[in-house]
Amino acid sequence: MDEEAITIKLTRDQAFVLSDWLYQVMFQSDDLEGIMHDRAVWSPIYAISGTLDKTLSEIFMPDYGPRLEAAKERLRADMYGGAGEPTTPGQHDRSTTSAPDRAGNSGEPR
Repeated sequence: MDEEAITIKLTRDQAFVLSDWLYQVMFQSDDLEGIMHDRAVWSPIYAISGTLDKTLSEIFMPDYGPRLEAAKERLRADMYGGAGEPTTPGQHDRSTTSAPDRAGNSGEPR
């Protein structure tokens, strides 16, 4: 079996927003369990999450929420030609809180 590594390139904003989403579905809810029925998918999800956690200093900054919202707005503007795309009503994300304690997340299952 070929175990050649694959590189995925993301902008810093893409990585930051993806990291937040992964954190939400992996550690703040049971969403990932419902989305990922095959446990084999967890391996790459944890690898991606761990890599993002090691790379992004933003996730530990006290102004996490404003930085995340700014990154989301830039991505929306890039995708849709302007800001103002609403988030899903009732959506809960870390943007309303300070930086979470994620120092122990090494990308391995807990």
